[in-house]
Amino acid sequence: MALIEEWEKTGQKLFRYRGQIPVIFLVTELLFLFFHPAKEDPFFFYRSLGYLAVSLLGFLIRIQTIAHAHERTSGRNREEQVADALNTSGWYSMVRHPLYLGNFLMWLGLVLFTENAWFIIFFGLLYWIYYERIMFTEEAFLRKKFGEAYLQWSEKVPAFLPRFRNFRKADTPFNTRRVLRAEYHILLEIPGGFLLLDIVRQYNLTGTFDPHPCWVWLFAACALLWVAFRIRFKLFRKK
Repeated sequence: MALIEEWEKTGQKLFRYRGQIPVIFLVTELLFLFFHPAKEDPFFFYRSLGYLAVSLLGFLIRIQTIAHAHERTSGRNREEQVADALNTSGWYSMVRHPLYLGNFLMWLGLVLFTENAWFIIFFGLLYWIYYERIMFTEEAFLRKKFGEAYLQWSEKVPAFLPRFRNFRKADTPFNTRRVLRAEYHILLEIPGGFLLLDIVRQYNLTGTFDPHPCWVWLFAACALLWVAFRIRFKLFRKK
């Protein structure tokens, strides 16, 4: 099998399981925090709010990307690549894989919680090794489907690091309902991740399960929103 075909086949397999990667990252980080001694630091909580801001930035990138994407593109499909149109405006005018950039920032915020340079580097390398194959497979699919239009767009737009001077206003309106359907689960993932990490860190420091109240209240508020959206979407599906 030629190397290009092997990469494409491997990327397709990884594509199907990309939704499980955050769980692996989080479990790995929880174990790292559990076995890595933490130090008492009165300013750590304020720095952790900055790490939360990094995750929220990634979330906002995903929201903007999905809200302006064409129908049957930028979805959460697992079995096969789907694209009825080529997205080239909005975030797609600055970077070819804005959703994976958003994912990276969301998870990076959680990883920064360790404040361990080696663990952060390990995360960055692991993320790139995994998603490089997925991006390769997606681009091979788009090149076959859209041909010259894809080549002209990809020559001007970088794969992962945004080129902000390329920005072009989205040519589709903001679709709020699509965003809520696709992304409401992240209301649990981000605050839940920070809450779990703080529980482990506090246990490591004091031997008690006593997280900062901010993470508890943030998770509780987001959980209520998640339940409300979940109920609403079930009603949508019945109609």
